[in-house]
Amino acid sequence: MKRVALIIQYDGSYFSGWQRQKNAISVQEILEDALFEVSNQRIKTFAAGRTDSGVHASGQVVHFDIEFVIPSDRYADLLNSKLPPTIRILESVQVKNNWHACYSAIYRHYRYVINNSRIPNLFINKWSWHRYQKYLDEFSMVNALSGMIGEHDFFAFQKSGSNRSTSITTIKSIEIERTENLIFIDIKATGFLYGMVRSIVGQLVLVGEKKISPQIFRDRWKSKNKNDVRESAPANGLCFVNSVYKENIFKKIDNNDLFPKFVIRGYS
Repeated sequence: MKRVALIIQYDGSYFSGWQRQKNAISVQEILEDALFEVSNQRIKTFAAGRTDSGVHASGQVVHFDIEFVIPSDRYADLLNSKLPPTIRILESVQVKNNWHACYSAIYRHYRYVINNSRIPNLFINKWSWHRYQKYLDEFSMVNALSGMIGEHDFFAFQKSGSNRSTSITTIKSIEIERTENLIFIDIKATGFLYGMVRSIVGQLVLVGEKKISPQIFRDRWKSKNKNDVRESAPANGLCFVNSVYKENIFKKIDNNDLFPKFVIRGYS
């Protein structure tokens, strides 16, 4: 048996999320079916992060164990020949048998994109939240983030239905950057709660629209007051950018190029 790691991209618009489900199409199901086609073996895959329905990935990391004689770097091309165009394997490499896509990760990086233009844009509708009602004050949104870096209990930002034993996790960094009318919210953390990023973004938009103050935002998560956290951002603006490990196992891919930032000009 050898262990193979993949870095993959997928358009979450077409899937019910990463994880295999009984009555919906998932990325995991499609990938494992493709593996069966090329190997005639039923293979179990493991991902760095379980993206929800509609959430995209530009650098999801997956591993699997297989008895097969072909070189590990051939799996990318072989699988791409079987996969739909909404899923692409960027690179495949062999890793140590004790390496794990999820448990070996130091942290994960999610990005949320908001289109704050008055005018919709057909080309990025699937990849961003068109929040056009008011001009968002990104400076107030940044102010609201004070105190979130580090290990905290983010119970207020965890949706119901989570099977995690704890709502404590460590945020390494949160950055908000406006490029013309696109607002990029980048969050890096050791782990993410169910619905966490979308809940944070939903509350930050309220701050940016002056519906709540930065202090109210802070009070809500610090007091673990989930009942007040009702607004959640839609899935289409969220992307799993990449997962980071002690050793850079993927040599062909530059993580900075997985999800390049782009520009939409004008607010009218």
